[in-house]
Amino acid sequence: MKYIFITGFALAGLLGVFSACKNDHKNTAATTTAADANAVYACPMHPDITGKASDKCSKCGMDLEPAKANAATSYKMAFASNPATLEAGNAATLTFKPEIVGSAATPVPLDLHHEKKIHLIVVSKDLSYFEHIHPNYQADGSYQIRVLDKANTFTDGPGKNETKFDQGGDYVLFADYMPTGASGQLERIPLNVGGKPNKPVSYSKEKLSSTVDGYTVTLEAQGGKFVTNNEMHIAATIKQGNKDVPAESLENYLGAKAHVVVIGAGAEHYLHVHPDVAAGKLDLHATFEVAGIYRGWLQFQTGGKLHTVDFVLNVDEGKPGEVNQKEHEGHNHKEGEGHEKH
Repeated sequence: MKYIFITGFALAGLLGVFSACKNDHKNTAATTTAADANAVYACPMHPDITGKASDKCSKCGMDLEPAKANAATSYKMAFASNPATLEAGNAATLTFKPEIVGSAATPVPLDLHHEKKIHLIVVSKDLSYFEHIHPNYQADGSYQIRVLDKANTFTDGPGKNETKFDQGGDYVLFADYMPTGASGQLERIPLNVGGKPNKPVSYSKEKLSSTVDGYTVTLEAQGGKFVTNNEMHIAATIKQGNKDVPAESLENYLGAKAHVVVIGAGAEHYLHVHPDVAAGKLDLHATFEVAGIYRGWLQFQTGGKLHTVDFVLNVDEGKPGEVNQKEHEGHNHKEGEGHEKH
């Protein structure tokens, strides 16, 4: 498919920096009907990687799927705010409308992916602020979120369809969506909010353990460090006090046991992924293609409450084959319900 370039980055570039490699997209066509020897199969995340029905993506290891019939269609997410100029602490409405490039009047229905039509990730450009929101559908085919003023409290809970900008400065919105019959799409939308900004935060020291609401989540990279050019397994262990919390016991949140968002420095690279469950831990399969500093946010739910922990990852340049994969062979992975990478 053709990708829309977003402020100098194609969708493939945005997703390719940190690629989920677990085979969560199932090749349903291959299991329900005989594979067509002449059909074209492509990776859902890297459509430039093609092959036959039994092949896997050379970049992320996912099963290749039948190429979408409308793979040549390009999409964009039209964005508008009311008022047009946002000011910190003031109320506003943000509107998002999926469109076909060159045919803005054509309706673009969206499929549910992880129980929502759009996953909107809001971060400050320095990555000190993070929020995961789901805009509400409107009768005209658009989707909206409310920006509250300082006096208002959230009526639907933070991280649902309302947000606040208490500080001015530069933000980035990542709209993650899937038009019906097409592959997943990602739009990177820069946003400036007027008003006094916070002093920018610079991240350099790695942070692999984070505590919130009495839960401590610790990441452990296969081989002891994060490197590029290798399929890696990253285990997430959850404890409540000194007691292990089995990942299987977590409540499903948006159809999965956990949601992870990883964004590179400068808010220019993005991944939204859902880990597997293995031996009581969350198991994230990933390939880093670019070295550097990344911030990550892992969200999980217990007792009806959503918890968000944050991390800082320092990814070094690696050599292909540097990380030993044999230790993970034969592990029994249990996938979450509706498990799907974006």
